[in-house]
Amino acid sequence: MTLTPELLVLIASILVFVGIVISKTGFRFGVPILLLFLLTGMLAGSDGLGIKFENPVIAQNIGMLALCIILFSGGMDTQFSEIKPVVKEGVILSTLGVLLTAFITGGFIWWLTNYSIINKVVQFNFIESMLLASTISSTDSASVFSILRSKKLHLKENLRPLLELESGSNDPMAFLLTTLFIQMLLPGDAITPLQAVGLFFYQFIMGAICGLLFGKMCIWLLNKINLSNDGLYMVMMLVFTFFIFSATDLLKANGYLAVYLGGLMIGNNKFVHKKSIMKFYNGLTWLAQTIIFLLLGLLVNPSELLPIAAIGLTIGIFMVILARPISVFLSLLPFRKLTTRARIFISWVGLRGAVPIIFATHPLVANIPHAREIFNIVFFITLVSLILQGGTIPFVARKLSLGFPEEKKKSNFGFDIEFPEEVKSVMFEVKITKESLKNGNKLMEIPLPEKSLVVMVKREKYFFIPRGNSQLEEGDLLLMITDDEIVLKETFQRLGVEGYKIH
Repeated sequence: MTLTPELLVLIASILVFVGIVISKTGFRFGVPILLLFLLTGMLAGSDGLGIKFENPVIAQNIGMLALCIILFSGGMDTQFSEIKPVVKEGVILSTLGVLLTAFITGGFIWWLTNYSIINKVVQFNFIESMLLASTISSTDSASVFSILRSKKLHLKENLRPLLELESGSNDPMAFLLTTLFIQMLLPGDAITPLQAVGLFFYQFIMGAICGLLFGKMCIWLLNKINLSNDGLYMVMMLVFTFFIFSATDLLKANGYLAVYLGGLMIGNNKFVHKKSIMKFYNGLTWLAQTIIFLLLGLLVNPSELLPIAAIGLTIGIFMVILARPISVFLSLLPFRKLTTRARIFISWVGLRGAVPIIFATHPLVANIPHAREIFNIVFFITLVSLILQGGTIPFVARKLSLGFPEEKKKSNFGFDIEFPEEVKSVMFEVKITKESLKNGNKLMEIPLPEKSLVVMVKREKYFFIPRGNSQLEEGDLLLMITDDEIVLKETFQRLGVEGYKIH
């Protein structure tokens, strides 16, 4: 049967639909959604339903566009107020942490493929070992954003913004290392270590400058252009996303860092139709994640994974147990405020996903020796990471006493209030626990912070407006409005109250 454009669109739409349906089922059982997309693509591939896709260039280009959308959306959803306390930690993890992970893992791969009895399939020289390690050295933004935001879990010690900042900004180092070692393997294109260091600082600094400046420019344009069709503002934002990436890349700087910081700059400022655009990007991000993981699943042949299963599993477990924890603990040594439990959790959330696989297509495109083996090993390590780490993040967070339920999206009071953007107030739904009544069961006896007001109480099926001497009972739901969200959340933790922000 000839694969016509119409048939290709039909197959693509069916695969996306099947992936979404399967992901809904998998979410109930705690299976990482992105893993299910990968498996769906593998099942539909040449070793499954027979759909042949063997073009790494197309996969690389589509992956690049999808990653731009994912990083931009992740930046828009991240608040300056959240990442400000953890900027130093995030930058150190995204640079030194990635570098340490790459060199520790690269040394292990070189030993494993040359001197270990486990490996009987492939032998990598030192540069090839470092190339393989570099492709898997960064924490994948698509996986981290997806899993942390889809699980109903909120993390203490500012861990979520720290992990999202790290994963959103650590691709430049991994990408630089990947391209550096590829150049070392290509005759006549090698660069010196000093040139590599200079290239990294240029790409990182210029990428950051471009992201911030282009982000400011996009905000100004959005607010100045008066479009007759409101839907065009979504198109404009998508155009800005790709412009930031491509313009920065044209300057030989790192476009991935720029597009993340551009989204961060735009999301933390006021612009027209902000809520509509944010909702549009939430859906667009899911579509990008679905397409990229399905496509990468199609690119791999499952039968080729079996010969490298032992070496891939060994490297994957080594990274989870040793390489990632060592790099995290060494990188965060100067930061005394982070507890040991937090460092362990950061080590555990070193997820691999779409980015390492996209980076692994670069050796295929460059046609370097052992490129296919490198791609297959990276793919296998990604599967190990998503299964072992992705599916256990909420469990590990609870075991380390770092997680509590995430904010609900709907109110039990039967209505939602959306404040104008210029109003700083937010609305919370609070559940009274036995611990929170230890100082007394009257509303006035609960030490709530200033600028916080209880406007309604729900008890079973009944509602009433409380006064200071109103008697509260365990299980009561309070509807609160506050101007100081951070202090109120800290109060919740101290009192043992379950509080959920209503959107």
